[in-house]
Amino acid sequence: MPVDTVVTSPQPAKTCTEPCPIERGMRLIGGKWKGSILWHLKDGPLRFNELARQLGGASKKMVDQRLKEMEAQGLVIREVITTRPIAVSYSITDFGRSALCILEQLRDWTDRQQI
Repeated sequence: MPVDTVVTSPQPAKTCTEPCPIERGMRLIGGKWKGSILWHLKDGPLRFNELARQLGGASKKMVDQRLKEMEAQGLVIREVITTRPIAVSYSITDFGRSALCILEQLRDWTDRQQI
């Protein structure tokens, strides 16, 4: 005679009442072009136009918007180099640099998965 087996269903995931650490991190570096901006700034400061050219498909308006957000979040620093004509340079902060290992892992993962 067969023995009854008890089938248990998986436990539901714990419901978050506030944004979880993954969501909080994605809010900082997950916005469109943010990771790419940090990646391009890793080797040193870049002027706005040079950075925008390196990003390829991003409009200057989008790059400007993301840089303003990232400056407010403490990921990048904006420096006015000259005032006439205005020239602006951006560099990565130590806080922004701390995300580079995550971005490198993401790059490696996408390469391995051929995404």
